[in-house]
Amino acid sequence: MYRNDPNDPSTIARDLKTHVGVLGGLIGLMWLIEIADVFVGGRLNFFGIIPRTEIGLRGIFFAPFLHNGFGHLISNTVPFITLGWFVMLRAMREFFTVSAIALLASGIGVWLFGSPGIHLGASGVVFGYFGFLLSRAYFERSALAIAISAAVGLLYGGLIWGVLPTRMGISWEGHLFGFIGGVLAANWLSRPRRKA
Repeated sequence: MYRNDPNDPSTIARDLKTHVGVLGGLIGLMWLIEIADVFVGGRLNFFGIIPRTEIGLRGIFFAPFLHNGFGHLISNTVPFITLGWFVMLRAMREFFTVSAIALLASGIGVWLFGSPGIHLGASGVVFGYFGFLLSRAYFERSALAIAISAAVGLLYGGLIWGVLPTRMGISWEGHLFGFIGGVLAANWLSRPRRKA
């Protein structure tokens, strides 16, 4: 079976439908979990990352789907969709790879070095997308990567301050390690292109 021409309108429509389905499904899951958390009095938040505790290890995988209220979830929803979609533009496989690397880098970094408390939220993954999209231009040096990096810089350049401990109650460690994970993913995923 031959792959359809990527410029064919039916291929573009199918890809867009897939993008909407994946991003919508992940965001929908986050919102359903937050709604359920309201009904259980916020007890789901105990599944977040608790640094340097055995039980806190499970939070590496659960924390991105948990949020400290709807305000927190709303603040992560728009950049997750926007930056996630920019990552998807290249390939769906890259989206899942970058998401996994950012989730693990952010989660493990928080578990090892995070301040005491429960760390929650998708922002570590969001910062992973941010780091990936900004650094991809450096590693790949293609016109498309540079254009996407410039657009992301213009839209979300202010996010970079989130990797510093500027506000109490914000898991800057999750942001920092997610960003680092995104840079590592960009380096890794760009290697085959540089060799070609």
